[in-house]
Amino acid sequence: MDELAGKIIQLFGQMKSERLELEPHWRQCYKFTFPHRGTGFAGLTTPNQARSEQADLLDSTGSEAANVLAASIVSGMTPANSQWLELKSDTETDSVERWLAQVAKLIWRNIHASNFDAENFEASVDGVVGGMFALYIDIDRKKGGFQFQQWPLSQCYFGSTNGQLVDTVYRCYKLTAAQAVERFGDKAGETILKAAKDKPNAKFEFLHVIQPRTKYTPGGKLARNMPFQSLNIGIDSKAVVQESGYNEFPVVAPRWSRIPGSQYGIGAVSLALPDIKELNTLKKWQKQAAELAVAGMWIAEDDGILNPQTVTVGPRKIIVANSVDSMKPLMTGSDFNVSFTTEQNLQGQIRKIMMADTLGQANQGTPMTATEVQARLNLLRQQLGPVFGRYQAEYLTPLVERCFSLMLRDGALPPPPPEMEGVNFHVHFDNPLARAQKLTEVSAIEQFEAGLVNLAQTMPEALDVYNLEAAQRQKAFALGVPVTCVRSEQEVAGIRQQRQEQAAQQQQAETGQQMALQNNQAANDQALQQGAA
Repeated sequence: MDELAGKIIQLFGQMKSERLELEPHWRQCYKFTFPHRGTGFAGLTTPNQARSEQADLLDSTGSEAANVLAASIVSGMTPANSQWLELKSDTETDSVERWLAQVAKLIWRNIHASNFDAENFEASVDGVVGGMFALYIDIDRKKGGFQFQQWPLSQCYFGSTNGQLVDTVYRCYKLTAAQAVERFGDKAGETILKAAKDKPNAKFEFLHVIQPRTKYTPGGKLARNMPFQSLNIGIDSKAVVQESGYNEFPVVAPRWSRIPGSQYGIGAVSLALPDIKELNTLKKWQKQAAELAVAGMWIAEDDGILNPQTVTVGPRKIIVANSVDSMKPLMTGSDFNVSFTTEQNLQGQIRKIMMADTLGQANQGTPMTATEVQARLNLLRQQLGPVFGRYQAEYLTPLVERCFSLMLRDGALPPPPPEMEGVNFHVHFDNPLARAQKLTEVSAIEQFEAGLVNLAQTMPEALDVYNLEAAQRQKAFALGVPVTCVRSEQEVAGIRQQRQEQAAQQQQAETGQQMALQNNQAANDQALQQGAA
């Protein structure tokens, strides 16, 4: 047994024990929304069990609300049809700003030219239901470009060396013998090499460990010198079958809401789970009551002729009895009005908790007014604001930084201008959710402008307090107007200077013409005086 592999497997056992306490709750969240995604958690080990639990779901409100929320997170944070990221610097040099804008556009295009959109939605569903997800980011070695892999949450065990962002992940996965030999070669081990010949489809368990190194060489190109260590270990052979490294942590693992004292999280479904379970139970009772209401319920007396144990009720059947009173229908006692009212209340509560009413279309087929749009955006900002703040720090920023570093090392970015040397820059997000949070500023500016215009009709000097140019720039920034559509202060100064010079030249020309006319007039007057003399 490899000493390093044995130590890692021992640590993996401890991480499994720590996570085991949280798994029953996660399994309940998946069981009542997306059972097939919860395969691998405590007590749910096979797809057949997941299909059975899927069949037991009698109401889709929880699943639909989770799906709407996940889709809203994707469209609100990382829309594919508009650029949602920018790179900003502390300098105002035009060349630096334009280079950063060009780089940001390249990163955004390459992200959405890959499989990001498909994997991102799957990851967002895990974030809503399980409270977190794991998205692996790397270069596609065969086709080029980025490659994203959404790792099933049940396979991943997380840790943090700094107590904040997740920077350690242990992923337990399976490969067939043929796949293992193709990937690891002879290092796969004798058992797997033999199985690849006799039973190539036999599956074996492996452990992928990504964690920070305590000692590494800054800027090192060898895998063992990189800041993050990558180990693939065979569980059966207890040996390291592959060792590599990363310059950045290649997995983003944001939490919807962090569990105190843990590196794991809980999602929006966790809050709605009691109502989802109650609704599913209510629907079960409804179906039982509906069956009784349709088929009826009877009471029969064993009168010597009628045998209640063998009698069958149905159309065109003759029941032999001693008296017509020997068999009577019974009232079921069901009150469907109470049931339907309770059902609607529970469905509404689930949608409210999961924000489906806020995020979904209010009136199907009826366009919303501007006031309705503004009100819904305000609700969106209030409800998703805290989640967006956490996702921005734990998901979007590490995602962009990882993609930037990969493209930079791969030579896929244009050469930076000389002014870029020593300049610090950061990621700025301009997605719909960020703009919804900024709409308060726009509304405040417009309200102030409207009041100022009214005041200026009686007090013109009131306009002196307002910086119109700064206000328009702030509105453009808050509304997400592209940088290329707004002229810089230097460009505006140049245009104004050119306008002043043109005005001065025109005034000078007009003055010259006026003087020439005056001179001509004076000459004519003098000639007339001489002629008269």
